[in-house]
Amino acid sequence: MEPLLSLNNVEVIYNDVILVLKGMSLKVEPGKIVALLGGNGGGKSTTLKAISGLLKSEEGKVTDGSITFCGERIDTADPEDVVRRGIFQVMEGRRVFDELTVHDNLVAGAHTRRHWRDAKRDMEMVFSYFPRLKERRHNISGYLSGGEQQMLAIGRALMARPKLMLLDEPSLGLAPLLVREIFEIVKRINEEEKATILLVEQNARMALSIAHYGYIMENGKIVLDDTVEKLKENEDIKEFYLGLSQIGGKKSFRDVKHYRRRKRWLS
Repeated sequence: MEPLLSLNNVEVIYNDVILVLKGMSLKVEPGKIVALLGGNGGGKSTTLKAISGLLKSEEGKVTDGSITFCGERIDTADPEDVVRRGIFQVMEGRRVFDELTVHDNLVAGAHTRRHWRDAKRDMEMVFSYFPRLKERRHNISGYLSGGEQQMLAIGRALMARPKLMLLDEPSLGLAPLLVREIFEIVKRINEEEKATILLVEQNARMALSIAHYGYIMENGKIVLDDTVEKLKENEDIKEFYLGLSQIGGKKSFRDVKHYRRRKRWLS
């Protein structure tokens, strides 16, 4: 199957000085959830911004490699062009329009749609996944809980009917029960709407519970990739990302020296 999205040896530099992505490569196939995992500062969010065209707003740029979507290069495209092509990013920290109602936030998500009748039907689809949003459709979004704002951010993305949804840390700042609920809904959206999703997440356990394929990223590079089934059985993943040592005991990621981790990845 031809990938919907391909990153090939992508390098990203900020302010013409700071090299963040160092030959980044990954693929996302249609209808799949692909997880991009790694610690803070590894380059996960930068990867999403390179895809969505948002690097320019932060003095960043793709300096090498290529990003293709539906067979066409997009690494030099402006953000509005990327959205029109069918890519919608759900930003880290939710970023809803605080002063607008839930309804108006969802309408804003459909601004690229040609026919409002279809968008209105999709709003009911969003409410079917997130009943709480329907209950609060006339509420000001800034007064919603963190979990409800995350639901709204995902619902707003669905209103665009994207070919590819980029989810950046959807579990950030949420209670464990809400995280589980959000991830279950994301899985349903993938299965029922055939949505293609690139998921950036630090909660490896939850991400691997819904993804089909996973990439592990450190220091701007992919150090490991495989199917979710194989990643779950990988001893390094168990130890460093799922918190389990070979004997089943818990182990802190911070307790493991960096050189040892790098040695094991590269061996």
